[in-house]
Amino acid sequence: MTDWAALTRSPGRRRSRSINAENPTGAPGQAAMTASALGPSRKGRPAIALEPGETATLADITGSGVIRHIWMTVPDKTSAGPWVLRDLVLRMWWDDDETPAVEVPLGDFFCNGFGQRALVTSEPIVVAPTGGLNSYFPMPFRSHARIELTSEHPGTVGGIYYQIDYTVDDELDAGTALFHAHWRRSNASTAPGEDHVILDGVVGSGNYVGTYIGLTALERFWWGEGEVKFYLDDDDAYPTQCSTGLEDYAGGAWAFQDALRTAPPPVPLTFSAPYCGYPFYSAEDRTGHSPFVTSTLQSHGMYRWHLPDPVIFHERLRITLQQIGAWDHGHFERSDDISSVAYWYQLPGGGNELPALPSREHRRPR
Repeated sequence: MTDWAALTRSPGRRRSRSINAENPTGAPGQAAMTASALGPSRKGRPAIALEPGETATLADITGSGVIRHIWMTVPDKTSAGPWVLRDLVLRMWWDDDETPAVEVPLGDFFCNGFGQRALVTSEPIVVAPTGGLNSYFPMPFRSHARIELTSEHPGTVGGIYYQIDYTVDDELDAGTALFHAHWRRSNASTAPGEDHVILDGVVGSGNYVGTYIGLTALERFWWGEGEVKFYLDDDDAYPTQCSTGLEDYAGGAWAFQDALRTAPPPVPLTFSAPYCGYPFYSAEDRTGHSPFVTSTLQSHGMYRWHLPDPVIFHERLRITLQQIGAWDHGHFERSDDISSVAYWYQLPGGGNELPALPSREHRRPR
């Protein structure tokens, strides 16, 4: 939530900085220096490109500070394929940590899963027309920050525009927690009755602040009866917190559709709000990369931000999503294709053990 009162206080020692392709170091008085055909300092280097396997360092900042806004836009497809948003990987490191605190496919980080664009209008994440990716999560660091973008796309990805707005010389006390984000997928890999794991292996204390879920339904009938379960600290067999169903967790009700009926067929209703949303529904391939019939399995994208109501943990955190369906004859266990992003803040020194990001082949959307 925006601290509007802070905008009226003295800035103290803080200074504002900005990094983009026109000023890749964020140095003061060094922006917009590259010349173009229009002359000196006239939009000479607005974007970068990445070759397959190449990594770009978007930010490398020494000292204390807070990243306050990240804006990016990239093409969602190239002649080599349509999955650019899933093939580009965003990673972030804070201070002296060797393990990235953020390791997420670029599109999924901005609630654009399935390698496809969707408009999002929320408090921390905004995706504006056409493909303007914005993050307003504050990301503090005490001594160093590094942000990288790696391309695992099979072709050249050009037209990568970005801007990182931040402050330096912020006074951060010992109670300042650091931002994290982690991607997981259960691609029909769970047995009936087995939950999708959103997050596990977090050791330490902090605040859990949000979830993005991308679900492709692999079975017929309703797919969203499963509960999101939060196992906090000493929880073992049963969690401390749980939802009453997936669409309930994402702020919706009664299956995100205009009515519960069989005829005429119900219509899915997408929405996007400050703290919850269901911005994406698709049952058709729109990539233009195949001449065959375009009908696909139904895919659903949703988010829930715990900003006014963070989930607080002091020792460890585990979060799971049940895979339960429903039809006229009751509930049943399912095994769908579920990807998720977990977002949280954590005090340093925890010792998390999180699985590595799967390869591009294992991230390919259905």
